Amino acid sequence: MSDQPKGGVRTTPDLSLIVCTLNEGAAIRSVIDEICTTLADINHEIVVVDDNSQDNTQAEVLDLAKTRPNVRLHVRYDERGLSSAAIKGWDIAQGRYLGVMDGDGQHDPQAIRALALMIMKGDKDLVCASRYIGEVNTGLSWFRDLGSKAATAATGLVLKVPLTDPLSGCFMMTREYYESARPRLAGVGFKILVDVAASAKTKPRFGEVKASLRQRQGGESKLDIRVVLDLGALLVEKATGGLLPARFVLFAGVGVTGVFVYLAVLIAGHHIFRGQASPLYRYRWLPDDALSYGLAIWISMTTNFFVNNFITFRDKRLKGLAVLGGLLAFYVACSLGAVISFFLALFLKQYLDYRVAGVIAVLASSVWNYYASTVLAWRKKK
Repeated sequence: MSDQPKGGVRTTPDLSLIVCTLNEGAAIRSVIDEICTTLADINHEIVVVDDNSQDNTQAEVLDLAKTRPNVRLHVRYDERGLSSAAIKGWDIAQGRYLGVMDGDGQHDPQAIRALALMIMKGDKDLVCASRYIGEVNTGLSWFRDLGSKAATAATGLVLKVPLTDPLSGCFMMTREYYESARPRLAGVGFKILVDVAASAKTKPRFGEVKASLRQRQGGESKLDIRVVLDLGALLVEKATGGLLPARFVLFAGVGVTGVFVYLAVLIAGHHIFRGQASPLYRYRWLPDDALSYGLAIWISMTTNFFVNNFITFRDKRLKGLAVLGGLLAFYVACSLGAVISFFLALFLKQYLDYRVAGVIAVLASSVWNYYASTVLAWRKKK
């Protein structure tokens, strides 16, 4: 949904600044007022892309738009994630130059103004605010600062741009540079600068502005283990030239954890169902370990669905009754993979240890499971 302000006359802006929000109602008004004041002499627009906040974020933005014609609101109902929100904002933006910043007040408006002046000179393609230029207080705790530096070092191995702070959430670029990177953007997770800097066809002319994070004015930190996993998967995608998509890397990682569940159930079932004390022992018409393989597939499939819903498809996470529908769709999507895994395991068991046969079979079906479940269980709603 896109709500246009009714008052005032809009002119095509030079700069479009995207603010991605999720429950930022306590800070968003002051953030927009401050940035609009700081950029008063620059023809700009503020595009707020909100992931269907459950607080007063949308109301605050719409109220601001009544007196600020350069403020727009776009609400996403079935997607989550800063990267995909920023991409959506840039896609609908009108400016020659495109930027992104947080909606919690941590980014210094003066640094944003410096970025705007730098990019609009015309001799840069990409400019960002960096916490690691000279002796700068990053604004992070020592633990988060250490983690950020470690992630920065790992990220630098795959980027085409030697940025000092590739994890920065505040940067600007020309529309031409964005359009060159757009077809290869993954849109996964929260570290959109990494995605942009590694996706363009050519190495950009870049610049940096020294800046540290201010105290958050409202909202909560979105940083958790899933953000770290998203970054790792994104780096794999960029390092492989897109051969392994970030979401598939996450899906495969969840699949690896599912292998341990699969093996645990398989081993337990192997001893239970084949024991002479088992009431199923007398059904000798069943192939050896048939029940064990079947039960292992079902339980590992179920656990994989819930972990994928929490991590891999967090931006499309199913809730409420939709979880049951998604689980059933996941079963259907993976049914062919399960059949392949089941019979392949029984076949390979003739030549390999039953555990090795089971692992090979379940890995062979993972690619099908990923693409089928993406279409059926977590398909994007219209």
